[in-house]
Amino acid sequence: MAIADLRREYRAGGLDRQDLAADPLTQFQSWFSHATAAHSGSRWRKIGIALFKLWHAIIGRTSADVNAMVLATTTVAGQPSARTVLLKGVDSRGFIFFTNYESRKGQELAGNPNAALAFYWPELERQVCVAGVVTKLPVAESEAYFQSRPRGSQLGAWASNQSTVVESRELLDAKWREIAARFPLQVPLPPNWGGFVLSPTRLEFWQGRASRLHDRFCYTKQRDGMWHVERLSP
Repeated sequence: MAIADLRREYRAGGLDRQDLAADPLTQFQSWFSHATAAHSGSRWRKIGIALFKLWHAIIGRTSADVNAMVLATTTVAGQPSARTVLLKGVDSRGFIFFTNYESRKGQELAGNPNAALAFYWPELERQVCVAGVVTKLPVAESEAYFQSRPRGSQLGAWASNQSTVVESRELLDAKWREIAARFPLQVPLPPNWGGFVLSPTRLEFWQGRASRLHDRFCYTKQRDGMWHVERLSP
């Protein structure tokens, strides 16, 4: 089958203005809970999600990480890059994730803190696009999260000089073993590792609809801190 012939109709539901929360972060948390099946807007939606997961289990596939998001950054010169990272929290400040500050994304955010996120949940036919400004989390907050990670992940944060060239897998594994021997008990927070929070200024909620007449609503933050909501053409 040709790539151009890959298509499907979106029929999971619709989105009306009256369905939206006044605060977009509240709206996001509602959609995220739907995506994790922790809360469902209806009994039938919950049954549909359960059947979707059962089918994937039968055919030997697992659902994508529900907290996966595409993070787009740019250099000071405007050269863009994107990658998938994991959302680790959302609160009144915005969207939280963790990384090596010396990685490509860390260096780009240091030079240009404007960034964008995209979430896509195919089973719900929903997408959320976010744009805003990124700042570092306090060290104490990064420390608390780092200590909650599995030991292997903690050691990996020390062993990997993220985004730099490594000569072989063997050297990377050797570095990991060296770090494991160096920290036999508690693994401390690496000085070049921690959290970011993206404080949104614009969020768009997209619900797939039949005939590509999708529902799109955009929240734009105003100077007084309030949110203005508009319906966008699909």
